[in-house]
Amino acid sequence: MIEINNLTKRYYSLTALDRVTLRIPRGEVLGLLGPNGAGKTTLLKLIAGLIHQDAGYIRPMTPDWPLIGLKPERLLFPNHLRVHQYLALIAGVSNIPKRDTPRVVMESLRQVGLQDAADKPIRNCSKGMRQRLGLAQALIGDPPLILLDEPSNGLDPEGQDDINQIVQQLHAAGKTIVMSSHQLPEVTKVCTHIVVLNRGRVHFERSMEEALAVQAHTAIRSDKDLEPLRAQLCSLHPEIEVEGELLVLRNEAMQLRRQVMTMLLYANYDIVEVRQARATLAEVYAKAVN
Repeated sequence: MIEINNLTKRYYSLTALDRVTLRIPRGEVLGLLGPNGAGKTTLLKLIAGLIHQDAGYIRPMTPDWPLIGLKPERLLFPNHLRVHQYLALIAGVSNIPKRDTPRVVMESLRQVGLQDAADKPIRNCSKGMRQRLGLAQALIGDPPLILLDEPSNGLDPEGQDDINQIVQQLHAAGKTIVMSSHQLPEVTKVCTHIVVLNRGRVHFERSMEEALAVQAHTAIRSDKDLEPLRAQLCSLHPEIEVEGELLVLRNEAMQLRRQVMTMLLYANYDIVEVRQARATLAEVYAKAVN
């Protein structure tokens, strides 16, 4: 949907983004990860057109730019307005015809589960309701591309789950979503692609499935110390590790699982446990930013 090439953004002497190149595929949920100051919010603002880059370009992979909905990290609402009044205001600045405004407002509220709070004063809304209202704001006009900056920031686990369900529903409806988050379990649950930024540069970019398979391994535990077989086992592949009673086969070495277990059985070892494991997103993230 969107192609980004050599994107650079500076704030005086600070380089917030440094030659960032990536693609945002249509219909996917792309998670932006990175420590504070990595450039996540700057990238979202650039995609939304709120600020301009110093070098490089952002362009659609279709003839026309898609409509974009943005939920910023910091939500500032006019507290004197009611929920539906605020969204009607947003609809107005989004060029929604007046005759369609009530329908558009109620549809955006329905999508985020706030339809029963349409008449509630914003000053009386909880943190979770404000996050939902920020999402409803981003959905005005039914944009195909939605940018979410820390959508569950500050919410309790129940509130985070609610936001995750909304994001999954939007994805199922065909929306393309880019979301920044510090909540790794949230990203693992809802994102199909991840990009890790650090110091303004892309340090990792892959589909979620590929990312979690990068450090996949098979762990085989025997009934006694494997040291007598260490040399023989490690000679099979450089990604075989032996430590005490534990044997670990990483990446391509996992294909040798049957051969390795046969060797153990012929050497009078009993196999106590065989466990297939994938990397966690926390492991992938830690490796990318260090």
